[in-house]
Amino acid sequence: MIEYLRLALATCIVLLPGRVAARALGLRDTASTVALGLACVFVAWTVVFTLHTSVHFGLAVLFLIGIALFLVARRVRRVPRIAGHPAVWFVGIVLGLLLWHVAGPVTGDGLFHLARVRKLVELPGLHLRSVDELAGGGLHPGYAFPLWHGFLAFVASLSGLDSGSVVKHEAAVLTPLACAVAWEAGFRLFRSRSLAWAVLLAQLGALLFAAGHGGSFASLSLPATASRLLLAPVALALVFGWIETRRRGYLVGVAAVFGELALVHPTYALFVLMPLVGYAALRPRDWRVNAAFFGAAVVPIGLAYLWLKPIVDETLSHNPGPGERLAGLLRYGNQLQVWNDHHYRMGPGTITRAGAVVILGFALIPLAGAAVRRRWGSFVLGGSLVILAVILMPELFPRFADAVSLSQARRSAGFIPVPFAVAGGLAVLCGITRATVPAAFIAGIALEIAYPGDFNYNLAYPGPAIVTWWAAIGGAGAVAAGFLVRRHRPFIERRWSGGVAAAVFVLPVAISGFIHWNPSERRDPGALSPALVQALRELPAQAVVLADTQTSYRIAALRPVYLVAAPPTHVANTRSNDPYGRYREVEHWLATGDPAVPKKYGATWAVRGSRLYRLSP
Repeated sequence: MIEYLRLALATCIVLLPGRVAARALGLRDTASTVALGLACVFVAWTVVFTLHTSVHFGLAVLFLIGIALFLVARRVRRVPRIAGHPAVWFVGIVLGLLLWHVAGPVTGDGLFHLARVRKLVELPGLHLRSVDELAGGGLHPGYAFPLWHGFLAFVASLSGLDSGSVVKHEAAVLTPLACAVAWEAGFRLFRSRSLAWAVLLAQLGALLFAAGHGGSFASLSLPATASRLLLAPVALALVFGWIETRRRGYLVGVAAVFGELALVHPTYALFVLMPLVGYAALRPRDWRVNAAFFGAAVVPIGLAYLWLKPIVDETLSHNPGPGERLAGLLRYGNQLQVWNDHHYRMGPGTITRAGAVVILGFALIPLAGAAVRRRWGSFVLGGSLVILAVILMPELFPRFADAVSLSQARRSAGFIPVPFAVAGGLAVLCGITRATVPAAFIAGIALEIAYPGDFNYNLAYPGPAIVTWWAAIGGAGAVAAGFLVRRHRPFIERRWSGGVAAAVFVLPVAISGFIHWNPSERRDPGALSPALVQALRELPAQAVVLADTQTSYRIAALRPVYLVAAPPTHVANTRSNDPYGRYREVEHWLATGDPAVPKKYGATWAVRGSRLYRLSP
């Protein structure tokens, strides 16, 4: 509990300048605080990297930013707070505490991110290349500016906890924030507390409960998950806050959060924009308002992409050649429908693989046609159809995959506005029949039994493909019907009943999730021996270490050092990194002891088996 409170206090302090900045702009919601707080973190780390200083200097800069903003905010008249609900924070805190107990060891991608956070916390004279994992390597195109790693480094420094504890447990502290911004996004779109709860419950059902073991929320401290579960709802809440209130402060927040998305996980900035393009296409009369938020979003994204372009051009998965494209199709083949290497698409069953809530959301997408003239109907229908068109059309998807990489293109399906479809669709059904609430409970049980979801890396149990086609074809028909057929009386949405229906539908999913409420991995299968860990703690900072790739991966997470090689699947496949070439050279050294390998990369330390030793110069 003491560690939780230390992490929570440190997180609040890091985001406090964002709260003050929001107040200065006349905003008082959680989404603005998060967006502007990370903007202040970005400024602080930019100063650090420019002056080649340390994390402590960055915290001092952040403090000065907060003071300056406070002096400005004092002159701003008091503004009303968004009509929030303390129960949202209560639910988020309870779930966060529960997640604390299912946090397993840091493994997989978490080791890569932990290594970067550790370097930012422990090294002096920081610059952008300080967080590289490989000696003589290059910047990672997805994390060239380590904004999220910098946020975690500030939290680690302020809390006094080891970087490993922060990466392992920060998800528990971020969960209340993720709940609050999801609720705010639902409230801004529906103008209903009940349907805001429905959006939040659908989000929790799909991404926390369905998979068990804490779901995606258990990895909320990692950049990709934070982008999807925290920054994406922040972006939607701010966009719809602007559309609703026309306060220009929201445009500043929109610019900040899309710029942050472009740095924290570049492709996700594009994925969040895609459903907003569909929304705007269905609301041409609002073109001035829509153009304003698109301008605020596109400018920072464009600047970030322009800066990243030279690094992206080095990445072999971007505009891949025939060999790289074939390797990608073989790697993800069971998630695709492939005719040839230029003609393939996402498998319809892959898109609905994530269990009962996602299946229900897809089934309800066409019902948004009944409210296509309303904001939520336009967003659900337009947003869903844009993404479905891209991932289901074999003429479009290969081009999309070439632009953002096949690995990333698959993830765009996760940005279909399923939680909003669940909330709005159930409200529509409740307006049609009072039997919706009990039917939702029965459907939740049935779908959880029939399609509990497949959350493994290799897909074995796809979801029902027919639901995907129903969403795509039925949604397209619903758009036409919604605009062409004129109703003689206003359509009734029963919002309170819709919220209740969402709650009872998610209940069986939540029960199943709590049945599997334990760490997905209780121990790291590749953990280093205690004796080696003790020896590695004496390694000097910034040493270059030569070892097999799996051992190297864990060494970098333990100490702020650089590696000769790391597992190729966890390294950016750029020409300067050459992960597969380095892997072959390390295997050659392990087999022969060839001194040319450590000499080539300037390695000063090596590990064989469980023994650490210094290499001769």
